[in-house]
This record gives sequence, structure tokens and C-alpha cells, in this order.
Amino acid sequence: MVIILVVYNKNLHCPMYFFLTQLTISDIITTSDIVPNMLHMVMNNGSSMSLAECITQLFFFGSSECLECLLLTAMSYDRYVAICLPLHYNSLMNPLLCLKYILISWILGFTVTLVQTINLSKLQFCWSNVIDHFFCEFDPLLKLSCSNIMKIRIIKLISFFLGFLIIVCPFIIVVISYVYIVHTILKIQSFTGRQRAFSTCGSHLAVVSIFYGTLFSNYLIPEKGGSVVHISLPIVYTVVTPLVNPIIYCLRNKDIKKAFTKIKF
Repeated sequence: MVIILVVYNKNLHCPMYFFLTQLTISDIITTSDIVPNMLHMVMNNGSSMSLAECITQLFFFGSSECLECLLLTAMSYDRYVAICLPLHYNSLMNPLLCLKYILISWILGFTVTLVQTINLSKLQFCWSNVIDHFFCEFDPLLKLSCSNIMKIRIIKLISFFLGFLIIVCPFIIVVISYVYIVHTILKIQSFTGRQRAFSTCGSHLAVVSIFYGTLFSNYLIPEKGGSVVHISLPIVYTVVTPLVNPIIYCLRNKDIKKAFTKIKF
């Protein structure tokens, strides 16, 4: 519905909604990749798949998550320009630049994940074939490998480097953008002006907080904290986040509501 509204309503043809459609596609990939098998597992008290299917699931999950990190970064820059440099918005956020960023985000997201999945597929798996998770995630799958310990450490090191590049660096950019945004908003004299300025980025800030909050918590909390924690946290960014993203962005957005009322069924 979000994609249809943005495509067919000319009033929504702006960078923020263009990025929103890409974020929606990313959420669709995540839920389509994870949720059906998860529901099958819940209904049948377990599920099974081949190693190739497992690695394929990991590839699409990793690609969509990397893509979401990059898109949230682009949206934070969009809000930074809109609030801090409003007079330069049309020149800095022109359609060609937005299209280039989207293409780079898709290419980077799939390339980074492809490197990881290729490295993982070269490992040998001869121990237990049971994953203590509801989907094929990188770390649980790596634990099943019986390959040379040095080879596994190299793959972990590559994973850490790529994770820093595609997750931590974009997050730092988001934080810097919001530091400037908050600083600019506090300079506004009127309370109404501050409220209006903050309302334009409040939805994005909420989505960023939920997504990065659960993502970092999942990888920073030590495993001895209990497997329940490490299974429940991924549910947030694989199921809950794609569910609440349209609610946060659309139900509180006057432009989306107005466009929806103009649809002729």
C-alpha cells in the first residue's frame, strides 16, 4: 500500500517518500524470508531445510538488513538537509543523487552479504545439524562448522570488518546528523516552530531507535545471558520492526493519510 501510494500520488514524489518505498521493499524481503518458515516451525514444533536453503535464507536476510542500515542513513541525511539546510534542499537532494544512493545501497547490501555467504559455504559442517535459532543466522550457523579453527577465525574477522563498515559507520553518520538536527531545532525561538521541526524527523528517529537498539543489544549481550534473549531480540528486527515501520511512518503522516483518502477503489 505504501509503494502504491507513493508511485501514483505526485504529491509524494520527494526524496523522503522515495527512500520510504525502498525501506518498505527491504521490510518485505525480510518478512518473506523469515516469517513463513518461522510460522511453519512453530506449528510443527520444528523445521528442516538443506544447507543450500539455509545459506540462501541467510543471504536474503543479511542483504535486507544491510540495505535497511544504509537507507536509514540516507533518510537521516535527508532530514538533516531539510532542517539544517532548507534553502539548499532541492539542490542537495535532487532525484539523480537519490537514485545513485539507492543503487549504491542495493549493490553494497547484496555484495557484502554475498561475500559472507560465499565464505560460509566453503566451510565443512560435520557436527550437529540443529540450529538453536528460528532462522539461519550467521553466528549459530558458524558454530556448526568443523573446519579449521584458523579458517573460522578469518571468516569472523572479515565479518567484523564488514559489520563495522555497513552497520557501525552508517550509525555514526545517523548520530552526527541528529546532533546537528537537535542543535538547529534548539535555536528556533518559538515552541510551535520547534514542534513542527521535530515532527518531521520524529518518525525516523523512532524507527532508528528500535532497529539499532535491538540490533546492537543482540550482538553486545554475551551468550551466557541465556538463549531466550538471543532468540527474542532478533524477532524484534525481523518481525516487529517491519510491522511497526508502516504504522510509525504512515499513521502519523498527514501526506500519506491525504493520499490514501484520494484512492478510488
